[in-house]
Amino acid sequence: MALHPQAGQPAAPEQLINVAQLVSQYYSYNPNPADPAEAVSFGTSGHRGSAMHATFTDTHISAICQALAEYRLEQGYTGPLFIGKDTHALSEPAMMTAIEVLAANEVKVVIQRSDNASRGYTPTPVISRTIVRYNRGRQDELADGVVITPSHNPPEDGGFKYNPPDGGPADSDVTSQIQKRANDLIAGGNKGVKRLDLRSAMASGKVSEQDFMEPYIDDLAEVIDMQAIAKAGLKLGTDPLGGAGVGYWQRIAEKYGLDITVVNDKVDPQFGFMRRDKDGKLRMDCSSAYAMAGLIELKDKFDLAFGNDPDFDRHGIVCKSSGLMNPNHYLAVAIDYLYQHRPQWPASLTVGKTLVSSSMIDRVASALGKTLAEMPVGFKWFVQGMANSEIGFAGEESAGGIFLQRDGNTWATDKDGFILCLLAAEILAVTGKDPGEHYQALTQRFGSPCYQRTDVAASLEEKAKLSAMDASVVTSDTLAGERIESVQTHAPGNNAAIGGVKVSTANGWFAARPSGTEQIYKIYAESFNGETHLHELLKEAEQLVAKIIK
Repeated sequence: MALHPQAGQPAAPEQLINVAQLVSQYYSYNPNPADPAEAVSFGTSGHRGSAMHATFTDTHISAICQALAEYRLEQGYTGPLFIGKDTHALSEPAMMTAIEVLAANEVKVVIQRSDNASRGYTPTPVISRTIVRYNRGRQDELADGVVITPSHNPPEDGGFKYNPPDGGPADSDVTSQIQKRANDLIAGGNKGVKRLDLRSAMASGKVSEQDFMEPYIDDLAEVIDMQAIAKAGLKLGTDPLGGAGVGYWQRIAEKYGLDITVVNDKVDPQFGFMRRDKDGKLRMDCSSAYAMAGLIELKDKFDLAFGNDPDFDRHGIVCKSSGLMNPNHYLAVAIDYLYQHRPQWPASLTVGKTLVSSSMIDRVASALGKTLAEMPVGFKWFVQGMANSEIGFAGEESAGGIFLQRDGNTWATDKDGFILCLLAAEILAVTGKDPGEHYQALTQRFGSPCYQRTDVAASLEEKAKLSAMDASVVTSDTLAGERIESVQTHAPGNNAAIGGVKVSTANGWFAARPSGTEQIYKIYAESFNGETHLHELLKEAEQLVAKIIK
């Protein structure tokens, strides 16, 4: 994907969404049941789409919520359903739809109290933590949750994610059941959907408000050494990128005596304050140097700075020493630090990573004497390991991670951008070196890998062909001049299909797979032999994909 000439520059007025039009499309557009592109489809992080394309509408969300209510009844989940929303324009109307349908099905819905510093928004990790805290020690009346967010996707998109009682993203056996029922309902004109009007739903006794924010903030000292950060007197900066945690950082600073400057506290469904991403679009990707250009320009004003995406399940770490860290680099540093600075953690804890995360993590885990739990893309694969306190840290290459409490108990089972940012501050406070400096030390021990991900537009048919790949698609014995050591179509951590292929040599690898949330396919590659070798890996990967999708 070529770099857009305006990448890193402020948003252009003509690219800002028409919010009123988008919301009108949410209510007025109906999907075509005969068009697979307009069906309910739960990818790696729930159902995503846009009202302007008839892929995220009132019809979709009402059908999903009816299917969810029926699923909960079948499973015997009678506790509260906690619902959070982010700041995307479609999140509010989707929240209203969800309340109307779930209340009509007599689900006990709990939403964030709106007269709070949270401004009525709830980050993904806060919903996960709320579920985990509520269910701890319970055998019945279990709670679950929904997060209405398309994560870092552009302003016109919407998203809907279900988190069962374990607190993490629902597994595919759950989402496939909800997806099938929702599509059947849509095909029948949603005649099977129970629904109240909003005022009746709010007066039904099934909908209540509570504060998710303060209990989450109160618990942070259980997972992060907040006292060490405060004692070090660090000057911290943060850009919430207009996301759901915009009101959290100031309260965190007040409670724990931290010096945190929120450089941008705007909430704008157009996200007109954003810098343009590498393709020129507005995408609230805190791991992108182009989207984060505004905060990077301020890095010298702070000892450490960080940003988050709209639902705060991702993190972007900006160091004085190195600027915005590559997500893979930070994951390696976090793992190296945590497993040496959490004395109450059991020695048996494994290290969790996705199959397409950096092999630097493999080398760090090996040096720590820790077993690697390597999973397919998608955080749902780490949920049980985190819930059972078998994995100490789990991370993915797209700037998502989670780890256990300081005492080794479960913190949450979904990605948590807050604690990954605060961990960076703890690392600096405890060691006197920022994460960028720590990564440089790791490269001196283990080598300096070059890593790149390429995104290419793809049709549903092309994505299906890539998903069906098996090891037979690789017919060569060598890759970029080295002998091929493995061809993987299943993850070694759980033997689950990766929905693509990964080919590895002694000093490099590539992986190709279709996206579970966007109409693209992704090629990942990494080399410990330099940029030239990396480009050779990418070239051969692109040639392989071209043969498969032709």
